[in-house]
Amino acid sequence: MDITLKSPSEIEKLRIVGAATARVLEMIEPYVVPGVTTEELDNIMNEYIQTKENAVSADLGYQGYPKATCISVNEVVCHGIPGPHKLREGDIVNIDVTVLKDKYYGDSSRMYIVGRTSPRNEQLCKCAQEAMYAAIRTVRPGSNLADIGAAIQKIADKAGFSIVRDYCGHGIGSGFHEDPQVLHYKNNYNLIIQEGMCFTIEPMINAGTYKVKVNRKDGWTVTTADKQPSAQYEHTLLVTKDGVEVLTLRKDEDFPRIISN
Repeated sequence: MDITLKSPSEIEKLRIVGAATARVLEMIEPYVVPGVTTEELDNIMNEYIQTKENAVSADLGYQGYPKATCISVNEVVCHGIPGPHKLREGDIVNIDVTVLKDKYYGDSSRMYIVGRTSPRNEQLCKCAQEAMYAAIRTVRPGSNLADIGAAIQKIADKAGFSIVRDYCGHGIGSGFHEDPQVLHYKNNYNLIIQEGMCFTIEPMINAGTYKVKVNRKDGWTVTTADKQPSAQYEHTLLVTKDGVEVLTLRKDEDFPRIISN
């Protein structure tokens, strides 16, 4: 395993790209309305990243991925490819953005509710966000990476939902996906967290089974095996000397950017 501890100059670049990533998700919110296509949303975000943030989408062309963002609706767990699909009242939508600026990456996603949705969908989205926040609060030098999965498992179990096991968080920096892998369910992957580590926490919470399947035609779109809805939140995090800094925190969040433990 090759975990890189970030230098002060790298941390500053990660803060800059993290803030840019957060602004993309803030900017797009008013556009997530009934009738808009996911491709229209993707185009708006791609133009914004290039013209307003002077950066590029890390997703576009990554291992052949055809679009600038991932937009996953209802039962789509992740890697939903933007296209002609129109959003409808009651849809729950995950938008996942990865920005590349000055050779460093910022990665974040959040849920959007189109108009009004069912109480169960609202609960699912809230559970995914609360699970991510609980996991972030465990992060500090000397804590164990396995604490992240345990915190998420506790919240998902209490709500009666399941956690996707096929995908995980990851280290990030000058590479899009670096070590370590960050598991979101209870596990025995013992790794002591150190100052200077940078990684994502991005739990995917399903209303039904944790099992998923990948679309054979496009090779990307991941859906729940039982077609029940899924929700996800993601932040890029920096381990500080006494806690954690949320590099992709948005203005709409009631959560501290810096936590000292």
